Amino acid sequence: MSVNDKQFHLLAKPAGAACNLGCQYCFFLSKENLYAGQSHMMSDAMLEDYVRQLIQATPGPEVHIAWQGGEPMLRGLEFFRRSFALAEKYRRPGQTIRHTIQTNGTLIDDEWAAFFKAHGYLVGLSLDGPQALHDTYRITKGNEGSFDAVIRGWNLLRAHGVDTNILCTIHAANVDQPLEIYRFFRDELGAEFIQFIPIVERATEQTIAMANRGWGGLRGTDRPLYVQDGNLVTTRTVGSEAFGRFLIAIFDEWMARDIGKVFVTTFDVALGSWLGQHNLCIVAPTCGDALVIEHNGDVYSCDHFVEPAYRLGNINEAPLKALVSSERQRLFGQGKYTSLPRYCKECPVLFACYGECPRNRFTLTPDGEPGLNYLCAGYKAFFTHIDKPMRTMADLVRQGRYADEIVDMNSGT
Repeated sequence: MSVNDKQFHLLAKPAGAACNLGCQYCFFLSKENLYAGQSHMMSDAMLEDYVRQLIQATPGPEVHIAWQGGEPMLRGLEFFRRSFALAEKYRRPGQTIRHTIQTNGTLIDDEWAAFFKAHGYLVGLSLDGPQALHDTYRITKGNEGSFDAVIRGWNLLRAHGVDTNILCTIHAANVDQPLEIYRFFRDELGAEFIQFIPIVERATEQTIAMANRGWGGLRGTDRPLYVQDGNLVTTRTVGSEAFGRFLIAIFDEWMARDIGKVFVTTFDVALGSWLGQHNLCIVAPTCGDALVIEHNGDVYSCDHFVEPAYRLGNINEAPLKALVSSERQRLFGQGKYTSLPRYCKECPVLFACYGECPRNRFTLTPDGEPGLNYLCAGYKAFFTHIDKPMRTMADLVRQGRYADEIVDMNSGT
């Protein structure tokens, strides 16, 4: 495959950074500053250009149209109906279109849920655990909890048979309740697909006081553009060792009773690493294949680097295919490996991590070299803990068997 036939994934922001919630840790709310004074709603003309160019630029038989925010549902249901129709219009023979959306769930009603089901959407719902934990930071602009509205949306999705997964952010308020969270998702909600995303909010000496106030409660000049800078973290940021303990506790419960029944992205991706596969950019040696397109057609190197220094261009100025395969983007992706400190390159679990995401590499190694991932201690503890069962499951897969057979092996049956 040539460089011009690059496989990539693109997250689209149909409503930019606009959101109906004011989550305290959501620094993406500050991205509105990139387009001050402009509408953040993707136009119908841009929608058509985006869908057409995405389908044309995707080399394989499967195209992913993925919507995120802010809150993408703010763009309205008719916009998504047009999106689906355009995908069918431009779909080439033999191509399959996969539609996904990540939402806070508060705007879902029967009409939305019926649409998602009828058009085969995979809907990711953001939920941080039981009500007391979720409502700590995931609040409305009026400082009220959003839990009840999210659960209403979840129940509607389930009632309509929509394919769903839960995205749970892990932060200072919920990191010490791993089993409470996991069991709530598994037993009370019946969730089968779960993602855990650590919250790491960087700040400088100049921005830390403002950042600690919470992004959702700030407005205008009180909410400067968040960029990946600084070696301080907010009070909401998850602790590294605590994050490792969180993953270990859930992994042990999952191993005991849920393999093959509940699918946790972190565990599935880890098994891939033990098989020599890298199924997520943060654990791959290099990255650069997961980009973002804003509501106006601006393309950025990564969802975590939506800031001026990482703007590749606009699809009205250059073809999407050229932006994705540009030398600038190639160097961005290669930098994930070339910037690794020696401490990481000599680590016994390097193959499972590769320094995780560059956005979190702002601490020092034990010998003072810069570029160590803030979450290193937690990930290292987790990957070390799961090494033996992962080796066993990887061996089973290589034999053409199923990873969940490890349960019978451990029980002696």
